[in-house]
Amino acid sequence: FLRSTLCGLRHLPLIFAHKMADEAISIPDRPNAVERKALIKVASTLYKSTHFSREETEKLLLTYRGLATVRADKQKKTSSKTSTNKDESSFVIDRSHFRDLLHNSFGMTDDFLMDRVFRVFDEDSDSCLDQKEWIKGISVFLRGNLQEKTKYCFRIYDLNDDGYLQRDELFYILKNSMIKQPTEEDPDEGTRDLVEITLKKLDADGDLRVSLDDYRTTVKKVPLLLEALGQCLPDKKQVTTFLDQVFSQEALR
Repeated sequence: FLRSTLCGLRHLPLIFAHKMADEAISIPDRPNAVERKALIKVASTLYKSTHFSREETEKLLLTYRGLATVRADKQKKTSSKTSTNKDESSFVIDRSHFRDLLHNSFGMTDDFLMDRVFRVFDEDSDSCLDQKEWIKGISVFLRGNLQEKTKYCFRIYDLNDDGYLQRDELFYILKNSMIKQPTEEDPDEGTRDLVEITLKKLDADGDLRVSLDDYRTTVKKVPLLLEALGQCLPDKKQVTTFLDQVFSQEALR
């Protein structure tokens, strides 16, 4: 029952997903020679800790450029320079552009969960994504193994970042995901029942809260429960479509 109910919730946003995934991503202007050299240098370091090759990382950095804007604290300095070369460290992806990407390319529609995805990508909590955060996050998002994706999903659902999924967190997430029925006298009653079912299923050690170890144990046994509390990963078709568009860009070299 739990599996069918929660997986149904997880797939609700995907009604529109495949149509949106076909929309083209933003392709940036071709960088000049100096900018290409800088991007190649960054990629040669970052790719080693990802599931991408060096050339794939270079093209993902080009895509990053298409999504990024200049940091507000560097706009004045950048505009005062006479050189046309852009400092790569001044480019960041803000929350708004990242949410547009999640919606248009991966069919995500839940504002709350999209914000949580952004927060997990944004490791230094400065409300924007730098190149390292983008490459590291998108590696897990698109090509992560089960262990990486389990930790990623857990962090999204762990709203107060205390290392546990508590009843109040489960209630908030599930209430946000469920479709309200106008005939229900107490719509929260059904959510509370689902919280208890979910907690019983995920709480492997029986301490009335879900740790990362509990979550890993459950997901290892039942992989379909990876996104039990809401969509925070793309499906295979969306991943393929997105990467096909990214890797179709002309190589930097």
